[in-house]
Amino acid sequence: MDFSFLPKYWSYFNYGVLVTIMISACVVFFGTIIGVLVALVKRSNIKFLDWLVSFYVWVFRGTPMVVQIMISFAIMHFSNMPIISIGVLDMDFSRLLPGIIVLSLNSGAYISETVRAGIEAVPKGQIEAAYSLGLKPSYTMRYVVLPQAFKNILPALGNEFITIIKDSSLLQTIGVMELWNGAQSVVTATYLPITPLLFGAFYYLMITTLMSFLLKLLEKRFGKGEVS
Repeated sequence: MDFSFLPKYWSYFNYGVLVTIMISACVVFFGTIIGVLVALVKRSNIKFLDWLVSFYVWVFRGTPMVVQIMISFAIMHFSNMPIISIGVLDMDFSRLLPGIIVLSLNSGAYISETVRAGIEAVPKGQIEAAYSLGLKPSYTMRYVVLPQAFKNILPALGNEFITIIKDSSLLQTIGVMELWNGAQSVVTATYLPITPLLFGAFYYLMITTLMSFLLKLLEKRFGKGEVS
């Protein structure tokens, strides 16, 4: 296999990794917020909002992500948004922003079900005890239920983060210069059909392996003090 392209084109992969991690971090942050809000709305007694968020979850879980990305780009293509240069790559926010938004909405649809399950796993006795101490429902949810639910859903959130790292490669369909687009750019520039893609896949594997290791450490830290 010919890896002679690496000295000249390594920067494509390095900057692509930075863009991929930035996209993934933004998507997990906003997706988690959306997921928590949707889960809380589903637990409310407001039927219209419950129907609205159920429709949102149904649409985003029932259609391919690449289709969502293409539709979002067609609707939200802001031609006057800035292009920020980072090394040899350009971050075009007219492409990056629609991608982050649709990935966040897609992630939020899945996370909402995870959060709902995490909330339901909290023992009802603790909620009743909080009410008996005079805590309002909003304070009970914020200080009693959600911290325990977060601990319950941490592994699922970690898996979602890893999934988003891989799914961010779909943004190459709208020209976002993330890791996979960088690898394909090297293929085009060098006429090497295999090795740049293998090196890009290796980069993904290293990132997801590192994230899995860090998430296991985080789970162990949150798990300390639990009574088995």
